[in-house]
Amino acid sequence: MKFCNKNFRKTFLRDWLIIGCLVFFTFTGNRLSGKVCAQSRQGEKIYLQKCAKCHGRRGEGVEPVYPEPLVGDLSIKELAEYIEETMPEKKPEECVGPEATEVAKHIHYQFYSITAQARNKPPRVAFSRLTNRQYRNCVADLALSFQGERRIGTKRGLTLRHYKNRGLNKNNLVVEKLVPVVDISFDKEGKPDEKIEFEKFTTTWKGSLLAPETGVYEIILKTDNAGIVRLNSVKDPLINARVKSGDQDEYRQSIFLIGGRAYPVSVEIYKSKNEKKVTAQLRWKPPHQSEQLIPSRNLVPETHPVVLVVNTPFPPDDKSVGYERGVSVSKEWNDATTYAAIEVAEKMINGLKQSMPKVEKEAKKNEEKLRKFCETFATRAFRRPLSKQLKATMIDRQFDRVDDPWIATKRVILLVLKSPRFLFPGISDPSDPTQQQYVVAEWMALCLWDSIPNKPLLKLAAQGKLKTEFQIRAQAKRMVKNDRTRSKVRAFFHQWLQYDHFNDLTKSKQIYPDFDERIASDLRTSLDLLIDDVVWSEKSDFRELLSTNTIYLNGRLAKFYGVDLPPDAPFQRVEFDSKHRAGLISHPFLMAGMAYEDGSSPIHRGVFLARSLMGRFLKPPPIAVAPLEVDLNPDLTTRERVALQTKGAVCGSCHGLINQLGFTLENFDAVGRFRQQDNGKPVNTSGRYIDRDGNETEFAGARALTQFLVQNAETQTAFAEQLFQYLTKQPAQAFGQETLSELRQSFEKNNFNIQQLLGEIAARSAIAYRDLAKNKK
Repeated sequence: MKFCNKNFRKTFLRDWLIIGCLVFFTFTGNRLSGKVCAQSRQGEKIYLQKCAKCHGRRGEGVEPVYPEPLVGDLSIKELAEYIEETMPEKKPEECVGPEATEVAKHIHYQFYSITAQARNKPPRVAFSRLTNRQYRNCVADLALSFQGERRIGTKRGLTLRHYKNRGLNKNNLVVEKLVPVVDISFDKEGKPDEKIEFEKFTTTWKGSLLAPETGVYEIILKTDNAGIVRLNSVKDPLINARVKSGDQDEYRQSIFLIGGRAYPVSVEIYKSKNEKKVTAQLRWKPPHQSEQLIPSRNLVPETHPVVLVVNTPFPPDDKSVGYERGVSVSKEWNDATTYAAIEVAEKMINGLKQSMPKVEKEAKKNEEKLRKFCETFATRAFRRPLSKQLKATMIDRQFDRVDDPWIATKRVILLVLKSPRFLFPGISDPSDPTQQQYVVAEWMALCLWDSIPNKPLLKLAAQGKLKTEFQIRAQAKRMVKNDRTRSKVRAFFHQWLQYDHFNDLTKSKQIYPDFDERIASDLRTSLDLLIDDVVWSEKSDFRELLSTNTIYLNGRLAKFYGVDLPPDAPFQRVEFDSKHRAGLISHPFLMAGMAYEDGSSPIHRGVFLARSLMGRFLKPPPIAVAPLEVDLNPDLTTRERVALQTKGAVCGSCHGLINQLGFTLENFDAVGRFRQQDNGKPVNTSGRYIDRDGNETEFAGARALTQFLVQNAETQTAFAEQLFQYLTKQPAQAFGQETLSELRQSFEKNNFNIQQLLGEIAARSAIAYRDLAKNKK
């Protein structure tokens, strides 16, 4: 009875407290916003009379008249102007002036704006599976965890060794040194060392290759001699030209690599007695780039362990919201995880047999070692210790049912990799207090690495050192420095800057005859180097990324863009005229990518600026419209043609924003060269921007635009939001309505340091996710 009375009193007091708060806030809210409410009611009345028939009472859309919901982020001022010009359809004169403004206020507050959408349908943290990138990284790190984690050093190049003959031992070694690339060519008179007998010797290069992004790489060995190339393998050659055939001097093979990782590489070239010269080049064709000598920045002298790379193809992840997420489970995806598990099990068993020869020969006697391996494997895959029941089901039962421990081990690997506990992070009971620090470790590893927690992180969780906010933030800061974070951040910038749109970057040969595949490839590298340079500097200043006066050029790009460098110059920082360019928004790779084959495109550039830089919502155009032909309007500039094509009221709602931003970059032609005239007329780069509050700012040219962006809160918030969503695979608003404003404030407080923003996102989201999990019943 006491228990009932106690609970009754608690419930009674709680309910009356809630009612009291509601009455208080309702009363004060009505007093403070009585005028707004009156205006809203007036706008609602007009909306229901003149708009609801086509758009629905709550802006949900009406089939088949206007099925799309009324959502967006135009300011009330812009929305009122659009209503005045276009609504009601075919009778816009019926809703103008004050009426249009009142309707705009009603729509904006009730269901149109981002705030209204979040209020009407609050975002939730979505339960999701591993994305394709996360799956591959988790498997790779799961296998590498048994070999010891290694950092990628700062030295670049490979270790070259010359041996007196084909015996690769210390007694035959005559030369050993660090070289930047694999590129030699010499004969008897120009041999690299007098100790070498020119008649017969072997040259080797060893170290590791750094893959900048995930995809298929074509590896090319060019040599007049016999040789082999091993990549991501200790024994099996990727290219086997040990026996030279005729006059062949080039050998090619393709290999799939995960970006951001170091793969062991070795090259061996054999000089026989009758050969008169020695030549060797190790080249590659990375994803979306041209063939080139593998540069020093992608080679390290340390030999890293073999990476277990899953080659099984997966169906594409959902990208409909602007970032990859694992929210759908199809038959194709389920089949892919099955085939991938079989592939991984085969590779791991083969690797175990090589590393545990005694166990392979006497497996039954050494069964306990394989059981221990399986327990460790499952613990790391599930990102937390196994319960007794789970250990009995996943491991003990498999070993008890078969006589061969290797078969049992393979079964365990398959079971673990197909288990929802591996494929669906967070599936363990998060309300269990013993699990909450593992929840934090799991979340931060996926957030910053797209992978599993490493051994130090799991150890901290086991020791109870991922409990307080201070402890979590300290680990997030440490994790940001990891090489895997660099890989994920590069992938984010590729998405943010829309690299996928530029994979086949070509230009008119008649207008730009010197723009070829190599120039396009170099431009991509140039922007990557600039981003890496700024993001991983000590300041890591977002503002510098937008306003820097430097660019990376090699000899080929320098010649194309009119900069004085030697023809064979490697990539290096070059100052450009700050009056002409400003940071990444005017980088020639972006300017060329956001242009047509024969001319600039203010629309493409404006869409990029509006969506990526300002975070503005843009609906797809209702109909596809081809640009006006130049021949039909020979006297117009690009700006004049775009203005003519998009002058209609229907186009104006979006193009009033898009065009005015895109016009500011009209100083750059289709290949990103600076120009002052277009079609014989001075280029007009004037533009304007109306923010979400209706404030208007005017500017002209890339430098003025950059100065505006650097100081603009919308730009800072948009960057923080898009980085948050890419890292967590979740909407920022799902972690609280104040998340974005607080992130921007933290970003500003830390001098817009991108590295600190990464750590803040990882820590803040991990704490919020843990707290959400605590409250689940």
